[in-house]
Amino acid sequence: MLLLSSVSVKANSGSFNHHASCTSLYKKPFVESFEETPLLVAVLTYMGYGILTIFGYLRDFLRDWKFEKCHLAREREEQKDFVPLYQDFENFYTRNLYMRIRDNWNRPIHSVPGAKMDLVERVTPDYNWTFEHTGKVLKDVINMGSYNYLGFAENTGTCADAASECTVKYGVGVCSSRQETGNLDKHEELEKLVARFLGVESSMVFGMGFATNSMNIPALMGKGCLILSDELNHASLVLGARLSGATIRVFKHNNMQSLEKLLWDAVVHGQPRTHRPWKKILILVEGIYSMEGSIVRLPEIIALKKKYKAYLYLDEAHSIGALGPRGRGVVDYFGLDPCDIDIMMGTFTKSFGSAGGYIGGKKDLVDYLRLHSHSAVYATSMSPPITQQIITSMKCIMGEDGTTLGQERLCQLSENTTYFRRRLHEMGFIIYGNNDSPVVPLMLYMPAKIGAFGREMLKRNIGTVVVGFPATPIIESRARFCVSAAHTREMLDTALNAISEVGDLLQLKYSRKNRHGREGTDLFSYLESHQD
Repeated sequence: MLLLSSVSVKANSGSFNHHASCTSLYKKPFVESFEETPLLVAVLTYMGYGILTIFGYLRDFLRDWKFEKCHLAREREEQKDFVPLYQDFENFYTRNLYMRIRDNWNRPIHSVPGAKMDLVERVTPDYNWTFEHTGKVLKDVINMGSYNYLGFAENTGTCADAASECTVKYGVGVCSSRQETGNLDKHEELEKLVARFLGVESSMVFGMGFATNSMNIPALMGKGCLILSDELNHASLVLGARLSGATIRVFKHNNMQSLEKLLWDAVVHGQPRTHRPWKKILILVEGIYSMEGSIVRLPEIIALKKKYKAYLYLDEAHSIGALGPRGRGVVDYFGLDPCDIDIMMGTFTKSFGSAGGYIGGKKDLVDYLRLHSHSAVYATSMSPPITQQIITSMKCIMGEDGTTLGQERLCQLSENTTYFRRRLHEMGFIIYGNNDSPVVPLMLYMPAKIGAFGREMLKRNIGTVVVGFPATPIIESRARFCVSAAHTREMLDTALNAISEVGDLLQLKYSRKNRHGREGTDLFSYLESHQD
């Protein structure tokens, strides 16, 4: 059976010198912005974390001496002679920093997470250690945080009706794995549709996106194999790589010189100590990086993969359905051949408004995974209404539902993304990522501003996601907006006005680049003339 085989290629000395220009690989400008953190802001951010840490140690001291009530989980008194099940210090950050702004997360939603949503109001009597629901509901909060890129997270319309009918016919749960009595005709239909959508020979679907990565990478890689992973890869990719037992080496984010250096070293020197050739070399990358808003430099990576005879695993969780003129992800976005990617992975939890994940590629590869993937053999198969939701939304994107709704949503998402990013640039915020990425990180930096931004936005009826350390570097805390095709221009303007108002209140407009309308320089023209 044709599967990921061993690597055998000779490389000339110095072959990792990257070409000065790769413009020939791109059919259109590839513009990304990562403005450097202002020095004063970086210093003040470190000072803020330092002060919080000092006060954290002081409060821990007061808790130990019973001066302050302790809300922490502790070992029972009768188990004091046992080896500790967990270490208190490991929770230092959660206890003393996260707990202060915990009210910004885990808010209960009382409706469909569409363009607008309802939130259950809650209060805390003990400074975020516990929460109580007041019974009130915050109505029509503009949702700027869900991955509902194409607006298919809805309870009315074609998708909802089809899922409802499927529930009546098949029930909600299958109660078995695919290899036993959980393989439905709907699963077979979906897999054929996904393969056709991606342009590959075969595909396989899984009930959980996270497990699609964490359980399939170990089935493909093992001892004596090498994984080259982007430093900003998702936790599911990192976990899958670690569980595989393969050697892992990390390259700088979207840095082709760093990747080629690792490839060259791997091919020339082989495995440590023995210097035998690696059994397999696998490059792990994502389509859109969910914390940075950046798009993978796929044409360059494919060129390197071919040059060094490596394999490529592409995670399109955030890009499938959200990029490309036909919504086929980064491969479609760059106009590339799907056959150049060995393993195409993605999830249905974003653009399709559903749940689960898929693996696509050669038929031999997919057949191998059906027998060896833990997620395929042991996990319960995908719920029928979930399956139907994906089928209906995917056919809509492909135009096979007899309407132009899918194409209209793709165009609307692109327009909304361009407009939202341009307005934030003009306001003077530092935002990260690619101009075409619907994931828009707005930099907050200082720890006190993380909680303040989330609270102030909710006061203005805007739901946002704020992110800090350890999900981001310690001085790169941010708010992450996700643009959707379901957002109207009026909704985006309302959100942008609120963001501008809160930005002035919290002094978040850090950008030192020329702003549109101030010095006669269009920011996007500036970016295009200063491409990486």
